[in-house]
Amino acid sequence: MQPPARAGVLRRTLGLAWILPALVLVAVFVYLPLVQNLEFSTLKWDIYSGEQEYVGLANYTKLVEDPVFWSSLGNNALYAVVSIAFQVFGALLLAAVIESVRSRRWQRALRAIYFIPSAISLTVAGLLFYFLYEPNLGPLNHALRAAGLGHLAQAWLGQESTAMSAIIAMSQWQGFGYSTLLFAVAIQRIPSEIYGAAALDGVGAVRRFFSVTVPLVREMTGLMTIVTISGAFQVFNEVMVMTAGGPNNSTQVLGTWLYRSGFVRNNFGYAAAIATVLFVITLAIAVAQMWVTRRRRVEW
Repeated sequence: MQPPARAGVLRRTLGLAWILPALVLVAVFVYLPLVQNLEFSTLKWDIYSGEQEYVGLANYTKLVEDPVFWSSLGNNALYAVVSIAFQVFGALLLAAVIESVRSRRWQRALRAIYFIPSAISLTVAGLLFYFLYEPNLGPLNHALRAAGLGHLAQAWLGQESTAMSAIIAMSQWQGFGYSTLLFAVAIQRIPSEIYGAAALDGVGAVRRFFSVTVPLVREMTGLMTIVTISGAFQVFNEVMVMTAGGPNNSTQVLGTWLYRSGFVRNNFGYAAAIATVLFVITLAIAVAQMWVTRRRRVEW
């Protein structure tokens, strides 16, 4: 029989042996590309000819002076703010309304109705809204003209003033139901006795929402806020499908500007610098997510 200390060492060794393949895969496919990207961001690199020239921090200096980069970052920030309003606070309110419906059949039906858009891929949703916004044949302008509001009809994706808002509206429609479903699950975890006690005290529906529901789902609220912000800074598909960053770069986001800089303008080093900034932002969000979820655990 082996001594306890030796048996413990053996178990730890076997455990490390089991996770070693996973560690190797993570190192090769996650951490090594991150290090390589930092190296690439210090180069002037023509990916078609293969010519490379070390330029140090010149790409980062150019990035600070690039107005398109700052407008792209602003579009991501706008995307995040609107997404928090709709996919966090709006979704929480809708989930509370759905869960207050007495009929279980209607609850299930409403959850399914609101979740259906989330089951559609971003590419398909983008194409659907591209047709919806079409200035001549699109249903949106057609409906406005039919309602006597023809003066509001316009080229929604063809104008700098409306293009980004049109894309954001599509993304909120597509992601709203998923957030609502997650909040519905969080509300279902609240013990019914708490709501019963509030009802016995004569607490109304509005006060019950703010005094019972909101505090007891704050862990999910914090998590959804961080996830929503992180997703807002990784936007790519919907912009590429609907406008490809136009008109006049007004709908560029960091993801699309990275793609255009690297694969269209053949400035791969500059694209790597944008990717580094994007990584730093998402890493900070991930750290905040871990901190928030650890601090905001709710127990009853």
